[in-house]
Amino acid sequence: MDGVATLGDTPSAGSLLSGKDPGDRFLMALLRACADAVLVGAGTLRATPGHLWTAGHVYPALADSFAALRRSLGRAPEPRLVILTSSGNIEVSHTALKQGATILSTAAGVRALEGRVPEACDLRSLTDGDHVDVTRVVDELRSDGHRVVLTEGGPHLMGELIKANLLDEAFLTISPVLAGRGHESRFGMVEGAELLPTAGVWTRLLSARRHADLLFLRYALP
Repeated sequence: MDGVATLGDTPSAGSLLSGKDPGDRFLMALLRACADAVLVGAGTLRATPGHLWTAGHVYPALADSFAALRRSLGRAPEPRLVILTSSGNIEVSHTALKQGATILSTAAGVRALEGRVPEACDLRSLTDGDHVDVTRVVDELRSDGHRVVLTEGGPHLMGELIKANLLDEAFLTISPVLAGRGHESRFGMVEGAELLPTAGVWTRLLSARRHADLLFLRYALP
């Protein structure tokens, strides 16, 4: 309720913040089931050890139904995991990488990862500089044929996408818990992008749903 979206170095913070609410997990699975690709930053990968960015992983009880939905939409069996890292600082033994992922980085990041990632991974350099521009990332995903791209953050990636006017919709879960902030870094939904007072992004509420004490809000961005 107090806007906290991460818990510092605590892994799997999303599950702690939602209390593993089945409604929240169902919605996450549904979004993944509709996506061609799931885009996450390196911090999100590090913060969720053992995780797979598939519908069946987060909601196994309906894995067959989500697979059928993907077939009806003409999607591949699973969405392509796409990892954005400028430095190449990722855990190369992560379970999700063993399943296959596209890793988008800088030239330096690619050099740091070459020969270390699983063969199922596609490693690409998008710039010779020290930072990957998210507009270039989205263009790359479009050229791969990914029409529906879901991003699960983290907050810094979300901020970059919003600043670049690349986020079409936001699905926001409000969990009935107060997390608080101490000395460690606990970010909100958007980090590293100062929007108000000069460039506030005013959104439009598309839907509001409830499961028990959780609220699920869907917004359209301009």
